[in-house]
Amino acid sequence: MFADVAGSTKLYEQLGDVIANSVISEVIELMQTSVVNNQGTVIKTIGDEVMCRFSSADNAANAAIQIQEKLELGMVQGTFVAVRIGFHTGPAILQEDGDIFGDSVNVAARMAGIAKGRQIILSKSTANSLSPELCDKTRDFDKVHLKGKSEEVIISEMVWENAGVTRMMSIDNLIEQLKQELVLHCNGNEYITDTEGSGLQLGRSDDCDVVVGAELASRFHAKIGVKRGNFVLTDQSTNGTYVRTEDGATSYLRRDELVLKGAGVISLGAQANSETEKWWLSYQIQK
Repeated sequence: MFADVAGSTKLYEQLGDVIANSVISEVIELMQTSVVNNQGTVIKTIGDEVMCRFSSADNAANAAIQIQEKLELGMVQGTFVAVRIGFHTGPAILQEDGDIFGDSVNVAARMAGIAKGRQIILSKSTANSLSPELCDKTRDFDKVHLKGKSEEVIISEMVWENAGVTRMMSIDNLIEQLKQELVLHCNGNEYITDTEGSGLQLGRSDDCDVVVGAELASRFHAKIGVKRGNFVLTDQSTNGTYVRTEDGATSYLRRDELVLKGAGVISLGAQANSETEKWWLSYQIQK
């Protein structure tokens, strides 16, 4: 399990180093106490983060809930503080110095990275391993791609607050309702992908999904992928990518990304004009 203070950088900016460090130290101590109270072992603290392990998923869940309940009012030394927590179960390599490594550790860290302040995020497989009482406190939250995993991983949220909780539909139903399709036209060809697909690679190379022969395009110029149900254009090129939306606004990307909305034109390496029109990529997103 990983637990850390959300927005700690902002705390240092607002409070100054001395006060912010004092507040974060108090929160770290609170988190460590909750871990020990629930038969856990604190492996190490890393800045504003606590890394710990437990002998069961139930103990990890109870520690996470206890931490959030202790901070429910959000005030430490008169300052609002929120903690984000993520955990996952599985085998790991235990070092002689007490540190642990392995895929399960990486997944747990990713769960914490997804969580926002006052949230507890865990893998669906871990939620299923909880006792019935604790499992009832979880709900499907999202599907994500994790490094090293061939398939999307379903993640869950642990609902630790009793009041004012909005019930969520299953993640499969939610994704189906939010499913979108991207239709792309370039040089007389049509390409179609959806939010459950693997995306499209754009560029001059014949290995690309969409081959674009524009003079200033790179061999592997840009990629259209999917993040959280949205189509995201990521530039990977030397000369950059231009996107003109249907309202006439133009964005320039260079080693950056942009969420595509509605309809528009993508131009690789140069702005869309009469000279580059042959290799424009017109796109439209539809449900």
